[in-house]
Amino acid sequence: MTGPSLSELEELRRELYERLAVLGDFRRGSVSENYRRCGKPNCVCARPDHPGHGPRFLWTRTVAGRGSRGRQLDRAEVDKVRAELTNYHRFADVSEQIVEVNEAICEARAPQAAAPAPPAESVGEKGGSASRSRRSSPRR
Repeated sequence: MTGPSLSELEELRRELYERLAVLGDFRRGSVSENYRRCGKPNCVCARPDHPGHGPRFLWTRTVAGRGSRGRQLDRAEVDKVRAELTNYHRFADVSEQIVEVNEAICEARAPQAAAPAPPAESVGEKGGSASRSRRSSPRR
């Protein structure tokens, strides 16, 4: 059984590029939902059955060479950021598929003819630098 033809692979790659083009905005990272206790002994959050103040939403991501970075999100932007994170995962999936298809295209494509050899008279010649005139030094 043989795999897809070169033209089929190229068509699949074109379709994958089209899928990338319609992804929209995306970003890396994750959103966490956090609750915390304020530490005041008379606050409602001090009760054992209370989850704490919140929720607070934090978007975190890894920045190359700088470690982890985070930013607290307003409630109004949580859904937007989560949708962008979902789009990033779609981007990563499609990108991986594109790499796989490109590798298959590289394997399916016939090797190109070797570049022609340089003319025989230029083989073995050394370029060297231009000669300079020798002037005598002003000091004698």
